[in-house]
Amino acid sequence: MSDRSTAGQKIAFLGTGKIGEALLSGLLRAGTSPADVLVTARRAERATELADRYGVTTVTNAEAAKLADTLILAVKPQDMGTLLDELAEHVAADKLVVSAAAGIPTAWFEERLAPGTPVVRVMPNTPVLVDEGMSVISGGSHATEAHLARTEAIFRSVGKALRVPESQQDAATALSGSGPAYFYFLVEAMIDAGILLGLPRQVAHELIVQSAIGASVMLRDSGEHPVKLREAVTSPAGTTIAAIRELENHGVRAALLGALEAARDRSRELAGGGK
Repeated sequence: MSDRSTAGQKIAFLGTGKIGEALLSGLLRAGTSPADVLVTARRAERATELADRYGVTTVTNAEAAKLADTLILAVKPQDMGTLLDELAEHVAADKLVVSAAAGIPTAWFEERLAPGTPVVRVMPNTPVLVDEGMSVISGGSHATEAHLARTEAIFRSVGKALRVPESQQDAATALSGSGPAYFYFLVEAMIDAGILLGLPRQVAHELIVQSAIGASVMLRDSGEHPVKLREAVTSPAGTTIAAIRELENHGVRAALLGALEAARDRSRELAGGGK
């Protein structure tokens, strides 16, 4: 059954790349009727593909702005200006505009849309593709509790959603928006280490990936602090503490802190129009 926050509402997806399509399919699986979903696409063949696959209605951007109650803007940040130029005159102030583009503040949209238009900014991450996403939600100056609840209902169809003040969005982008890449990087390095230690690549891959899944589930479900979970694996004078010492000697913790600060700073640059 669809969430009451979105029941009876028409939702339009403007931009149906990987993230946009993942949101669309997740919302339909959660119980939203295809009759209540509109999509736009640059190419006619893409529009036909989406209509055939999901049973949704494909429309122009202007039609989406006129017909939908909620507009999900899922285009790339560099394409958002062009989209807003096309949409602005068609978006009434009672529409909810949700941006899933990194680095663009709600004030940027509010300046270009009708006065009083509610805008919600969301930073999803790529695990929305497997319904395990983490979406960070911030309301603009005109967004009400109802607007935030409606946005949460949409993004919870593909994982978890968490509200934060917009001032924390750059930090959240560094942690969860970019976060999957850090884990992939670590897994890649550990698989290479397994090969160096004499394991076949596929064996190393299976060992590390399942270890990562198991550790993640324990973190989520145990309620324990990660330090306690790590200590449970770390026997006195054992193999794990020898490895932890090497990680500390090579400054891995400090490198992670520096990496996340760099990601946060880059998010701020993008928000300020940086290239």
